[in-house]
Amino acid sequence: MRLSTLRHACRNLPTPSVHQPRTGVRVFGLAKSSLRLGPSSNSQLLLRAASSVSGTTSAEKAPKLGKQTDGPGYENTIRENVQRTKEEMVALQRGHPALKPTLAIIQADEDDRLLELNKKMAGKIGLNVTQICLPRECTEDEIIEEVLKLNEDPRVHGVYLHLPPASLTSRVLNTLRPEKDVDGVSDLNVGRLVRGDMNQGFIPPMANAVMELLARHDTPMEGRIVLVVGGEGPLGVALQCLMQRRGMVVLHSRRSSEVLQKQANAVVLLAAGHMDVPPTWLRPGTAVIHCGSALMTDHGMEMSGVGPLTAALRMQNVVQSSSRWAQGQQYRPWTLRSLKLQPLSPVPSDIEISRAQTPKPVDQLAQEIGLLQEETEAYGRTKAKVRLSLLDRLREQPDGKYVLVAGITPTPLGEGKSTVVIGLVQALSAHLKLNSFACLRQPSQGPTFGVKGGAAGGGYAQVIPMEEFNLHLTGDIHAITAANNLVAAAIDARMLHEATQKDKALYSRLVPSVNGVRRFSPIQISRLRRLGISEIDPSALTPQEVSSFVRLDLDPAKVTWQRVVDTNDRFLRKITVGQASTEKGHVRETQFDIAVASEIMAILALADGLGDMKTRLGRMVVGSSRSGQPVTAEDLGVSGALAVLMKDAIKPTLMQTLEGSPVFVHAGPFANIAHGNSSVLADKLALKLVGEDGFVVTEAGFGADIGMEKFFNIKCRASGLRPNVVVLVATVRALKMHGGGPNVSAGSPLPREYIDENLSLVVKGCSSNLRKQIQIAHLFGVPVVVALNVFKTDTQAEIDLVCQMAKESGASDAVPCHHWARGGRGSVELAQAVKQAGSQPSHFQFLYSQETPIVEKIRMIAQKVYGADDIELSPEAQAKIDYYNQQGYGKLPICMAKTHLSLSHLPEKKGTPTGFTLPIRDIRASIGAGFIYPLVGTMSTMPGLPTRPCFYDIDLDPVTEEITGLF
Repeated sequence: MRLSTLRHACRNLPTPSVHQPRTGVRVFGLAKSSLRLGPSSNSQLLLRAASSVSGTTSAEKAPKLGKQTDGPGYENTIRENVQRTKEEMVALQRGHPALKPTLAIIQADEDDRLLELNKKMAGKIGLNVTQICLPRECTEDEIIEEVLKLNEDPRVHGVYLHLPPASLTSRVLNTLRPEKDVDGVSDLNVGRLVRGDMNQGFIPPMANAVMELLARHDTPMEGRIVLVVGGEGPLGVALQCLMQRRGMVVLHSRRSSEVLQKQANAVVLLAAGHMDVPPTWLRPGTAVIHCGSALMTDHGMEMSGVGPLTAALRMQNVVQSSSRWAQGQQYRPWTLRSLKLQPLSPVPSDIEISRAQTPKPVDQLAQEIGLLQEETEAYGRTKAKVRLSLLDRLREQPDGKYVLVAGITPTPLGEGKSTVVIGLVQALSAHLKLNSFACLRQPSQGPTFGVKGGAAGGGYAQVIPMEEFNLHLTGDIHAITAANNLVAAAIDARMLHEATQKDKALYSRLVPSVNGVRRFSPIQISRLRRLGISEIDPSALTPQEVSSFVRLDLDPAKVTWQRVVDTNDRFLRKITVGQASTEKGHVRETQFDIAVASEIMAILALADGLGDMKTRLGRMVVGSSRSGQPVTAEDLGVSGALAVLMKDAIKPTLMQTLEGSPVFVHAGPFANIAHGNSSVLADKLALKLVGEDGFVVTEAGFGADIGMEKFFNIKCRASGLRPNVVVLVATVRALKMHGGGPNVSAGSPLPREYIDENLSLVVKGCSSNLRKQIQIAHLFGVPVVVALNVFKTDTQAEIDLVCQMAKESGASDAVPCHHWARGGRGSVELAQAVKQAGSQPSHFQFLYSQETPIVEKIRMIAQKVYGADDIELSPEAQAKIDYYNQQGYGKLPICMAKTHLSLSHLPEKKGTPTGFTLPIRDIRASIGAGFIYPLVGTMSTMPGLPTRPCFYDIDLDPVTEEITGLF
């Protein structure tokens, strides 16, 4: 087919548009090409070199090499391939309307004829094209830099390197991702072809074109002798593989050889440049295919060779690559490999158990649960951040079952909810072979080094490596600390500058002249809009508008924002700032909270994406002006910077259990003044990953009266998620305490009542606290399975009694759990009970409507959840309610801040207290997080260190770098 014929066939194709980038030239249009070995590798069918005429052969009757095409049949071959690819393209876009298959071409000053041929072929099929133009003298590193960018661009599905042969080094070719190597010349793709594994690889389009042309020859493929001249490199390897697979005999030569060519039925010239093949060297009917130049000129006549067919087959590979990409975006079934446990007796320390297990590499775990390579960001070998793009990829995927682990009112020692979560997930995944995910809160380092210790579970139900889980992890709490304290610094700095400068000076500094031009920043324009000022020219504001803009007029006595640190430091509970002479006497009292008490932590846990988090950060109220108006982080101009500090923290961290089950660790808001649950995003990601028949198990802080109630009324309201099952954790120890047993405290020996069998105390505890917590769950219409966390001091009679009374109190089931000593195998019965309960219809409902007034919301929680007769509002609390209603905050949910050690406001009142009035001494608001929190009694937001903190036992071996003492 002559070039003029090709131009005629493509005359109606759209012409790509050209855009000028900062470096080089990029062309964006409708056509695209794949990875290319440069013009020297493009193929051209020259002729059927010698033909049989009347049974005789002569050089005179053989057409002159280079002056005859293969006729209309060749055009048909191209047309058929183009039509087939167009049909595949239509089918692909029918199933994926948003997909825009795109080819990227990297060009370095090559012959534009071949480039335009590929563009036109791509345009005919409907592919998008991005073209990157590099100088002809570009270096290998410059090419690789562009290739790496294209590797990471999800919009690009194939890359064509239209470069001089010298630029196509092995390093360049193998930098290109194999899935985008649509010319199939990287080592991996050539290896796949040789191995016969083409599920992910590509047949090089030039080699494929040669095979199609050979197939049109009269001689049968099997047994045909083919001479390949100049067949070094990936193209030659691929061609030889394809030929041998079809039963051909392949001869090799670096240059044309009369002896070899007289033996061949076909000659393929792969070397660059024009090769003379005298007709007298060829057997009758020999096919000659020249791959040295795609568009050759002979006696002033341009010949169209294998170039058009190669281009058509290249586009076919691009469409195939796009189809594979689309398929790869679909939900992937799990291939989870469980890790084996060999529990020892007696059970070793937590850190010894953790260190005895070898965790899977996190990239392997990610692959097993269906994550794509680009969806994870590894932090070392055993943990990784997971990108939120997963939610968009799996948006059509049905969610799995949603399980909440809560507990009865705990003792100060804790009843092991985290351990139950991990044991249950290990049982579901490793033993029932059901996809399951644990979603846990990140522990604060304050309690880790203080009195509580870590929160990675315990015994043979742990997250590993437990040292990494309990310490810095991926730095989320550090990011929250930095963001929180940036707000605090901005508050004090702004109050100082407003107090020491006139309006004009403030304005000139807030809106400075840069290169003679003054402009408002975007966040300042947002403030102008909130003030009702439409002007965006800084010089056009009136003096009154300038004053309104620059004066936040924060009242120092009404600043509600505190600094934070992730350490138990009792001496920071009340501090004085501004005592340096440079602060000009602007002294005020303030305090530090522990980092997890920051509103930013609560926001992280409730946000459903980066945009939502940024909005919530902006509307955080940090105090009030002297006129009583709320002042926000956006008013301070700091909300954009906060989003920058938090952009990585918003991604959940992927880890694993001792048995290799996946875990998301994300957020850990203070469970007294905040909702005390892990993040909405972790739950949403996990629910998509487990699939419709899988299970996501998450945990609520403290007892069901606090953590579970907040989970339902705050977290579920924010997320739109609805739980299927509540697992209520109980212990014989806690039930005995609620039945009238003596108090217990950390660090003190347990009284005999908790070591010896005492059925009377168990009965009283079940009849009071356990029954009440089950009833609280039923208020929300969710079935309850009681998990009795068994300790070695529990007797069989006590265990049987608890399970019996739990079912009599309305639990769907009640089972003993031995995960601490046995791992997942010790919680199989619990897993089966949860599976059964999860198969039942859920009748979830909120306790109150958003429209319910603030006072009535508080009263409903106090009466229906805690069992109070009524509430009593202090004058200050009533004034705050009036203020919040005036500001439009009345529809926010309620987050009660009360003790976790009793259903009432009095920690010493165990069991199920009755006949009490719940006092509300104050009411505060976390507007960014989106809730009102009434204060019941005195809530400390900064824990203190005991006489003997945990850090006495924590140490590091400087040789092995092993940590000891964590638990």
